[in-house]
Amino acid sequence: MATDVQVPALGESITEGTLAQWLKKPGEAVAVDEAIASLETDKVTVDVPSPVAGVLAEQLVKEGDTVAVGALIARIDQGRSAAAVATPAEAAAAATTNPQGAGENPELRQVPVPLIADDDHITTLSPAVRRAVLEYHVDPSKIQGSGKDGRLTKDDVIAAAEAMKGGAPAQAGAQTETKASPAPTPPTPAPRADWTPVSTGGQRKEERVKMSRIRQTIAKRLKEAQNTAAMLTTFNDVDMSAVIDARARYKDLFEKKHGIRLGFMGFFVKACALAAKDVPSVNASLDGEDIVYHDYFDVSVAVSAPKGLVVPVVRNADVLSFADIEKTIADFGKRAKDGTLTVDEMTGGTFTITNGGVFGSLMSTPIINPPQSAVLGMHRIEERPVAKDGQIVARPMMYLALSYDHRLIDGREAVTFLVRVKEAIEDPTRLLIDL
Repeated sequence: MATDVQVPALGESITEGTLAQWLKKPGEAVAVDEAIASLETDKVTVDVPSPVAGVLAEQLVKEGDTVAVGALIARIDQGRSAAAVATPAEAAAAATTNPQGAGENPELRQVPVPLIADDDHITTLSPAVRRAVLEYHVDPSKIQGSGKDGRLTKDDVIAAAEAMKGGAPAQAGAQTETKASPAPTPPTPAPRADWTPVSTGGQRKEERVKMSRIRQTIAKRLKEAQNTAAMLTTFNDVDMSAVIDARARYKDLFEKKHGIRLGFMGFFVKACALAAKDVPSVNASLDGEDIVYHDYFDVSVAVSAPKGLVVPVVRNADVLSFADIEKTIADFGKRAKDGTLTVDEMTGGTFTITNGGVFGSLMSTPIINPPQSAVLGMHRIEERPVAKDGQIVARPMMYLALSYDHRLIDGREAVTFLVRVKEAIEDPTRLLIDL
């Protein structure tokens, strides 16, 4: 009996996506809830699970096709095994395959991606990890995952591949099985299907890559923000000495108690939440001719992902503890790299913080994340000469940039907000006494 596989609900306001990759081929066995395809939406990459156990009978759409929510994309045959659906030609080809792989075309060879199983459950791989497994030709069942609940990460796969290649111990929690003979060097990955090389003669080459749906959405939304909002940026600088001293004094105790490192983001999230109480328009948004003020502070924190910048939301950041903020942001950063963030986690923020300093940025003018009205840009910390009590001294300074929608926020309000953030960072006691 064949069971239809449809595109699942993708989140509020998302009606379609792009089938980025088939994770199962026709004739392969699938388990209940096992991912058979990777679907790319405007915001995240999600897996399409199999509703039943059986064999993938047919794929009804191609990679790169746009599919609507509820659309039929595949059929699962519940009544047959993987061996039963193999055609006579496939069986003959399998029987004559060179067991050593001599003369095989790496582009055509099918590399199985087994599940990681134990006595109690079976864990499927995320799209990013699955692609890494196929690229590096490693067996994920022989790698110890370093992710949450022992999940395998892309870094684990890369570390295992390097260990196989050089004989060195795997890093990032990865472990490989010891063999009598050294493992062969992983073959060069097959060319991607979504780009076309354009030769210009000699060694000069060009690469044409189709923009991912996420990248297209980022481009569209940022251009829309520039075209719609009356955007302006104001700057200030902040002495990071007090925060650096606080981290140095309490980092060990903090990590021992909460199991997470004390970072800078917790201080800035709290400082922005405090400043927003004095300047509520920074935490508001425009809806037609109405101004919508929020009595909660949901911070969109910009984090880097393989296919572009994403902005998961820390809900109710104004009432969360430092530990809860740091844990949430750390989890978002890790899952952004693995491609496992959900649509709901990236929807509904009221204010955005982006930290270009982690990449070395000295100063920038960040772009508003619609329909929000403001975004704070953090930058790198560097020692600069400043005047203190009549003396020129070196201090660890950071430039802050607040981009805001001038239709909603006046210059006085923007400057006041930024000054309040500066005051809280330079004297973190203000965060404790709500001053």
